[in-house]
Amino acid sequence: MTAIGYTMMCEQAPADQLVRDVQAAERAGFDFSVISDHYQPWLNSQGHSGYAWSILGAAAQATQQIPLMTFVTCPIMRYHPAIVAQKAATVQILSEGRFRLGLGAGENLNEHVVGERWPMAGVRHEMLSEAVDVICALFDGGTVTYRGEHFDVEQAKLWDLPATRVPIGLAVSGPRSCGLAGEKADIMISTEPKRKLGEMFEAAGGTGKPRIGQIAIAYDPDREAAVKRAHEQFRWFGLGWPANADLPGPSAFESATRFVTPEQVAEQLPCGPDVDEHVDKIKAFIDAGFNEIALVQIGAEHQDTFIGWAERELLPALRSL
Repeated sequence: MTAIGYTMMCEQAPADQLVRDVQAAERAGFDFSVISDHYQPWLNSQGHSGYAWSILGAAAQATQQIPLMTFVTCPIMRYHPAIVAQKAATVQILSEGRFRLGLGAGENLNEHVVGERWPMAGVRHEMLSEAVDVICALFDGGTVTYRGEHFDVEQAKLWDLPATRVPIGLAVSGPRSCGLAGEKADIMISTEPKRKLGEMFEAAGGTGKPRIGQIAIAYDPDREAAVKRAHEQFRWFGLGWPANADLPGPSAFESATRFVTPEQVAEQLPCGPDVDEHVDKIKAFIDAGFNEIALVQIGAEHQDTFIGWAERELLPALRSL
């Protein structure tokens, strides 16, 4: 059975609400939860961007059994990989073994804030590969000294290692990232329901490893209101990751999406109260071979009604597949 997860979307809700929402998602029976890790929202209309790692610590203490995961953290600029390893190990202890570390090559939107030049995609993947090596070495225990092309580590050690090693997932979008994930990760992550990604992941060593997808949806009893909200907050989603990775801030995403229509958004994302419409679009990930799918309900003020509807209608419909 495909596991269905709940997304704590840092860009659209304040930190305290995110913790309350994941508590509600756990009570409703979601199988896992993921959290975005941004410094800025995609669009001004989203309006938030709390620190994901503090929220994870609070969520680990506020919940009892729902697994938690970053979706995803970039360990190449804003955070040094040695610090990411320390944070991940700490959250794994606080959550009593319920944490998975999702990593990716990042977006300019979040990483340029530290004043560094935004590298080309090929360089970012080289940096990500080194970062994974550093994190894995620290997870192995002992003292780590590392000399790489992009990162140095000097006599680092994780003094608090969890009893259960933190699994690592890598976000993929093409051959290079699929190869890296298949070789070095425990999990494949994608927001695109493309079977080819899984095939490339398997060819690089990912056979039998989990694949986690994510899709944004806009539940609302009023379909017109759902489409309007999806357009206001998630019209950036259709730009594709080559654009999403390189645009520098919310104003750039506003400009890049000014001609996107509500109808175009509604074609891509399920909107409204019709459970069959939501199931059909979510099912694309199941058909593409994904084992787990995280849902993003668009709109901070609509989480309670979404979670209640999901418990009553959406989750049973998806599990019946």
